[in-house]
Amino acid sequence: MTGKTMALKLLIDTKANRVLFAEAGKEVVDFLFGLLALPLGSIVKLLSKDQMLGSIGSLYSSLENLDSTYIQPNQDKDILLSPQLQQQSQEVNILLLSAPNPPKVEEYYGCCRSNFCNSLCFESVTKVCGTQCPSCPGRMEKVLRFVHPEPGMASENDEGEGGYVKGVVTYTIMDDLSVTPMSTISCITLLSKFNVTNVNVLKEKNVNLGMQEALELLKASFKSKTVLTDVFLASKL
Repeated sequence: MTGKTMALKLLIDTKANRVLFAEAGKEVVDFLFGLLALPLGSIVKLLSKDQMLGSIGSLYSSLENLDSTYIQPNQDKDILLSPQLQQQSQEVNILLLSAPNPPKVEEYYGCCRSNFCNSLCFESVTKVCGTQCPSCPGRMEKVLRFVHPEPGMASENDEGEGGYVKGVVTYTIMDDLSVTPMSTISCITLLSKFNVTNVNVLKEKNVNLGMQEALELLKASFKSKTVLTDVFLASKL
């Protein structure tokens, strides 16, 4: 289990006992937007089917308990129960994905006589075992494995910061998880929107978003418009 946490600052109306909005950086916003990339099967597995609203948990259980004799021979029910995530989704959902998937491995074939022939034999690979080597009379039967890099590993050709949003600004996250770039004017406008006339009732609070909070946030996002209040303020003031 990962001990990673992300920091965000809440602005709380202590009189109404609610979060007005939060200030956060790129890392938190990338995580929130990354929730949109989670497959439904992964969400059910993370929250447990008993905590899912509606009937999707029952559907998940049905497939989970269905004997493999009823599954098409070219299908694997684990693909639906534990779907693989795209690499970028894995990077930004590190709080929820404490046990990363094993690296993807692809098999290719090289010339089986490459140790005895010219160096050109090392320059060719194929997906089909037994293909004629283009550089010698040999057949391409030597197994070569290409291991995909782990999510988050940098490449010399990578551009930008990764994730979804740029890190040059601070972002405003509303109680319903609406996200906008932060500015002084936008903060004043928000206070006016909430009819805050007495700034003495406002309180700043620094909190950490860890794995437990991430799970609570994911769950609350399916049933609430006051997610930050539900996760960080429930009997905690």
